[in-house]
Amino acid sequence: MHTLTKPTFWQRSGVHNWFLKKEVVDIDVAAITPDQVYKYIIQKFRDSVAELSFADRIIFYHEYIICFSPPDYNKFMDNNRGIFSLIIKESVKAFYDILQEHRQKGKKVTASANKWVFRFVSHPDYEKGDKSYIGKLLPGNNNNMQQKEENLRVTFIPRQTGIAQTFDIADEILKDFTFYSDGYYEIPWNEGLVLGDTTDSKIPKYLARLETTLPEKQYAGKKLEWLIKNEDTLISGIDEKPGQAGVFRIPSEWVSTPHLSIRYDKTADKFLLASFGEKTIVNENEVQHSDQHAPVWTELPMNSRIVLNGIVSINLFKI
Repeated sequence: MHTLTKPTFWQRSGVHNWFLKKEVVDIDVAAITPDQVYKYIIQKFRDSVAELSFADRIIFYHEYIICFSPPDYNKFMDNNRGIFSLIIKESVKAFYDILQEHRQKGKKVTASANKWVFRFVSHPDYEKGDKSYIGKLLPGNNNNMQQKEENLRVTFIPRQTGIAQTFDIADEILKDFTFYSDGYYEIPWNEGLVLGDTTDSKIPKYLARLETTLPEKQYAGKKLEWLIKNEDTLISGIDEKPGQAGVFRIPSEWVSTPHLSIRYDKTADKFLLASFGEKTIVNENEVQHSDQHAPVWTELPMNSRIVLNGIVSINLFKI
């Protein structure tokens, strides 16, 4: 006697067979490499430009959901844990190079958001070798991590033809995916790189990276990243006005407004921290509270762990 398995929403919707695309050449599962993932992302960016652009206006997706089968995802992460962030950085650099080429040809590059978002996920119905992507515009150009509850414009790549087709589907379809905290990345949009910034390439464009995981349920499985490019960065809470230059706004009630300031001392080549919030701990040592107009600075070593009000953890990493 066989037990009947109730079909998932994904299978009932009929989209399953359209969404997945096996690569033309069979690839050994063990041979999946970071370079293949990188090239796949670049191709999908080019596809989004070709699909969305019109007249002299260049439009492209700002959010990319890259999906693998659970075995492929797990095997990739077991062998290359932490490399996704490096793949994303190189991918975004390539994005800007492509956009510069279009601008140099007289095209108008239009950003629909002020950040790039990447999610690496798996799906239980995917078989080994399957991979696909969903592209989103992130309309509204805001800093709120919550997405509007509305239908998504999703690009499917049928296995049969390999030709991208675009459909409107309900947000419910994403509930069948498994999202990982290690697979969520945000990078701020940099207009200067599209304009062709002539800054000496030997000088790093970013000084360091801040990464935090939020405790609120609505942000479960998401990481918020901030790339430090100025000598002074203010870290503030949910009451802070979004979109301010040099302000890392963390949408959590556990973060004071403002909470702390991070300063890069160019002469000494080191970071300093001043705390204005109720409680700040750096590497298990509490930092002295000070006034925003009279900050007391404490040295902040690279790879430090900062804990705000005993709840929100921020890590400082070298680029």
